Amino acid sequence: MIFSGILTLNLCGCFALFAGVAGGAGTAVWLSGKLTQEFHTSYQATIDATKAALQALDLQVIKETYDQNVAQIKGSYTDGREMWIDIHRLTDDSTKVEVRIGGVRPDKEAAGKVLRKIQSFLSQGLL
Repeated sequence: MIFSGILTLNLCGCFALFAGVAGGAGTAVWLSGKLTQEFHTSYQATIDATKAALQALDLQVIKETYDQNVAQIKGSYTDGREMWIDIHRLTDDSTKVEVRIGGVRPDKEAAGKVLRKIQSFLSQGLL
């Protein structure tokens, strides 16, 4: 019964990935083609870590849009697929990052790679 429940969640695209995070809530969730994780860091620190992570992964940024509560970064992944990253201010000390790689068939593994790199910059203070 437990296995069939997990299988059903996975087929619906609501499967949770577990990833330890020093600077975050600890769990990344795959939902609607996006990998999402909350971090206990400021909005600006999360933006800076995201930009540093993209540069470290040698990913091309095409467009950046910022306002007081949401930052959107559009670019391309190493193989040319489209990449979208949204950073939402939740509070003064917490943010939510959403990563999507690929349009028609989103790639959970590639999104995870980007999210883990963001997480490493946040947790190690490498800014």
